[in-house]
Amino acid sequence: MYADNTLTPKEATRLCALGTLAQGPLSYAALATATRHFISRITGPSLDLMGSSIELLKYEGLVEALDGQGLEDNATLAVTDKGRDELRILLTANLRSGTNELNNLITALKFRFMDLLDDADRRDQIEMLCEVCETELARLEDLRGHHADDSGFLSSWLDHEIEQHEQRLAWLEGLLDKR
Repeated sequence: MYADNTLTPKEATRLCALGTLAQGPLSYAALATATRHFISRITGPSLDLMGSSIELLKYEGLVEALDGQGLEDNATLAVTDKGRDELRILLTANLRSGTNELNNLITALKFRFMDLLDDADRRDQIEMLCEVCETELARLEDLRGHHADDSGFLSSWLDHEIEQHEQRLAWLEGLLDKR
């Protein structure tokens, strides 16, 4: 993890693989395909995110083969108790402010696997996502105010971005009300 307790690209890939496996055992090939598919649909093709090896998860004791001797394509894999502990750590990591591919991926992974957390951790994650959204909204509003008299389309674009963040924040707060 980075010093601010946010995930690196390799840890985002690890989160995707462990979360996918926590939903049920899969073959090595199916896990690799599912992980690659999800990540590439959120971020597009990325060597930074595809470099993480599932073999490393087994070596670290986070996953185990339920059948077969190794990690051949047909071996069925399952997450271990140590892997579930690691999954919780990854799922409850902080999220950096700002919008980029990695943040979009981590946010999507948090929502995809949030049901694997207990109620308190789930609430904490939604509250953290609200805070990130509020910070981003404040940054955009400040920029909008600073460039209010500029010509061009910046103000219009910022208004659109602000509206999207306001809607996202309202949606997140709605999730908190359901808990």
